[in-house]
Order: sequence, then C-alpha cells, then structure tokens
Amino acid sequence: MRPSYSPRWLRFFQASRMVLLVSTTLAIFQLQAQVQGKERPVKHTTAYRTIQVDGLSIFYREAGPKDAPTLLLLHGLPSSSRMFEPLFSRLSESYHLIAPDYPGFGHSDWPDPKKFAYTFDHIAETMNHFTEVLGLSRYTLYMQDYGGPVGFRMALAHPDRIERLIVQDAVAHNEGLGAIWKTRRAFWADRAANESALRTNLLSLQTTRTRHVGSDPDVERYNPDLWTDEFTFLNQPGQAEIQSDLFYDYRTNVENYPRWQAWMREKQPRLLVIWGKYESSFDSSEPESYRRDVPNAEVHIVDGGHFALDTAADDIVVHINQFMRTQK
Repeated sequence: MRPSYSPRWLRFFQASRMVLLVSTTLAIFQLQAQVQGKERPVKHTTAYRTIQVDGLSIFYREAGPKDAPTLLLLHGLPSSSRMFEPLFSRLSESYHLIAPDYPGFGHSDWPDPKKFAYTFDHIAETMNHFTEVLGLSRYTLYMQDYGGPVGFRMALAHPDRIERLIVQDAVAHNEGLGAIWKTRRAFWADRAANESALRTNLLSLQTTRTRHVGSDPDVERYNPDLWTDEFTFLNQPGQAEIQSDLFYDYRTNVENYPRWQAWMREKQPRLLVIWGKYESSFDSSEPESYRRDVPNAEVHIVDGGHFALDTAADDIVVHINQFMRTQK
C-alpha cells in the first residue's frame, strides 16, 4: 500500500530534491574546473632575474618559450622594464620576451657617477654584453624613448643580430624634438648655467606626470601610481646626478641621428612604428620621418601618450602580432 502524503509535504519533498540536484550539479562543475586548472596551468609566467654583466648586477624580466622569436624590450626615462608588463601578460605564449633595466635604473645596480660613465654609448655597450651573456644571437628590438638611442647603437654595432625593429615613441630625427626641448638644448650648450632649470624641466613631478598623460583629455584612464612611483624613483639618493649625466649625453644622440637614418635607408629593416596620439615629449611629425627612411615601414597611431602601453596595450599587441607574422 503506497503511503499518502499531504500536498504541503509533497511540495516540500519535491523542492528538497531540486535543491539536492542543483547542489550536486554545482559540485561536479567545481570539481571539473579544479581538475582542468591543474591540467592546464599558466605555461609561461614571468621570471625576475639578475645577471652579472661587466661587473654590474643587471636585472631583467623574462617570459615565453626560448625557442620562440625573441623580443628585446628597451625601456625609456624614467621608467624601467616594469613598463613592459602589459606585453608580458599578453605576448608570453607566442614570444620569448626579455626586458632589462639599464645601469642606474630600476633594480639594476646604480654605480656612482664618479666611477661609471652614464653615457648612451656605455649603456648600449652594457646591453650588447647583456645579450651575449644570455646567448641571444638574433632578436627583434623594441625601443621606447631612451630605448631608441640605446637600440640604434646596438643595431649599428651588430646589425647581424637584428631581425626587426619596433619603435614606440622614440626619436631618430632632429625634427622630432619639439618645443619642450628648448631648455634641454640650453643645458647641452652650457651645463653649469642650466643644470637647475634642466632638473626642474626633466625630473619634476609635473613633468613626470605629463610624460604619461600628455595631451589626453581623459586623465581618468591613467593610474597615478605610474608617475608617483617614477617620481619616487627619481628622488632616490644619486638619481638626480645619474639622470643629469645621462641627459647631458643626450646631445650625442642628436649628433648620431644622420648615421641612424643612413643605416635605415641602406638596410631597409623590417620596421614597425607605434606612436601615441597624445604624445607631448616629441613632435608628431616623427612617425612619418621614419617612413621617409624606410618607405615600407608600418606606422600606427594609437590611443595613448608617450608611454602608450598605459592605455593602448591591446591595440599595440595586435600590431605586433601582425608585424611579426609579415614576411620580408
């Protein structure tokens, strides 16, 4: 004889069965997700390393398969390899990424300026030796800001090592230095008389902020930690002297621009130029100046400032992937 249930008890029993079914289903999905997570861990996490180069401890970030095409990422002022974190999180499955800190920057050694020549020739030499210690024989150079004068020196010293060039907001033509460079040119002409003005112009909090935001009206897109962290770095003991010495040497970059242009015109390297449309450190004519040297250069203006990776990383990654797949 089948038991008799009241309508209220029957509804309770049916509801309980439904709750149990839903709970069991969720538990199964969670278990599957955990198992899949264990089976598919992140393949290429970023490693933070140091290596001895010319008696200095050089810090660098590395990610990606070592048998993949290598991107050597050269940072700007007053940044460090940290500026390339957006690329590490987006490109490490496809490329071997290496981003060093120059001497005097980031987590690399900061030798005393009285004992170490902070010149672009010297830093480029150190970076060439860095690649040799790591055994990097072929790579694409990604050059931002100071990475330009460092990278072009490396390319001219060892052109056989260069597969491609990616230029992001870096100058190789005198016309690319805009009105903001008036104070800086005066510093090159007479360092003693203009050092104080140069430090205000180059190293102040306002200038550090402007390097990131530029002329972008949408300032809420920018994390203020970007410039406050860099300003804190610039105010560490010895940094004013290091950066002043290196910037005084910037005049040698202007002297070398014709050599770099001649090399590009002769070699016609595979060249990608990425430029932030809100760039305020350099003149907006610079991207087309590169195209005059290398007519087949790819030029893209992106929705960012001097440090375009702050806001346009996704677009930049698309351009890099397309560029790296293009055959000569």
